[in-house]
Amino acid sequence: MVKRVVLVTDQVWVLTDGRPGHVSQTLGLAEALTSTPTVKVIGLRTPFRQASPFLGWAGGRALTKKSAQIRPPWPKLVITSGRSAIPIALAIGNASSGATRLVNVQDPGYCRNRFDLIIVPEHDELSGPNIMSTIGALGRITPERLAEAADEFGPSLAHLAGPRIAVLIGGANAVFQTPIAVAQRIGRDLASLAATGAGLMVTFSRRSGPEVEEIIRQALAGTNAIIWDGTGKNPYFAYLALADHVLATEDSASMVSEAATTGKPISILRLEGGSRKFSRFHDAMAARGVTRLFEGAIEDWTYDQFDETARAAAAVRKLIRVDRGTL
Repeated sequence: MVKRVVLVTDQVWVLTDGRPGHVSQTLGLAEALTSTPTVKVIGLRTPFRQASPFLGWAGGRALTKKSAQIRPPWPKLVITSGRSAIPIALAIGNASSGATRLVNVQDPGYCRNRFDLIIVPEHDELSGPNIMSTIGALGRITPERLAEAADEFGPSLAHLAGPRIAVLIGGANAVFQTPIAVAQRIGRDLASLAATGAGLMVTFSRRSGPEVEEIIRQALAGTNAIIWDGTGKNPYFAYLALADHVLATEDSASMVSEAATTGKPISILRLEGGSRKFSRFHDAMAARGVTRLFEGAIEDWTYDQFDETARAAAAVRKLIRVDRGTL
């Protein structure tokens, strides 16, 4: 594993559209570089939002009233993800006369040569002189964050019998669907696990949807399961820290990648649908011994841990040090 070295600077901006997958990756990378990143959530007006990034930034005219404002002094580094952030990052690069380094997480699909570094998962199969491929997605998991979460939530979860299983439920996206029959099947599988005495720690994503949540809640009613209701502080890190095993739906490379940094066995819950890109990701994780398809029972296995966020941060730090000072 790459050693994490976190330095203090106020010269790192994170630009995102606020989508959880984009925030977790860009903020995870920024936090591996600095203790004080500046996070700017971008909102674009019509028609800039629909046509982004092709219409460019057009200054403040492109931003909504609720959007973070973009003005100098320009930072040393801008980390972006999502279409809304791309034209703003490119504009900052121009306005700073190239003094601001630009790093994009995921394929921008546009003006790739104008970014100093593009960090993509290897299943994207993208290559080039400024392209860095990672095993899966970046994230915010660190040993320190896991330990802190375990200390904070441990007492409230102490009653759960072992083995403890963190259950990460995603939902529908561009290529996966969660019809009622699939949600019911997942609910039955989880209830069967709870019936064996395992303690379940369940959390849903925003994409799960109320119908899927309700089906699974009803299936687990009266069982040895804790289900986060979305109120109070998010126990996600604690669930990963305290789990002996992880169950995750197959719709999120970020979710599986973050769980993989714990070194704990991960079983994949099938949904409906898929794509060649997701198949490449899951095949690669399975080949590394990180994941297995869930077949109704929990198994134990081990694999070599990896920390791709720290490795990506080391590449960014090297980039900055080339001719722009120290970060």
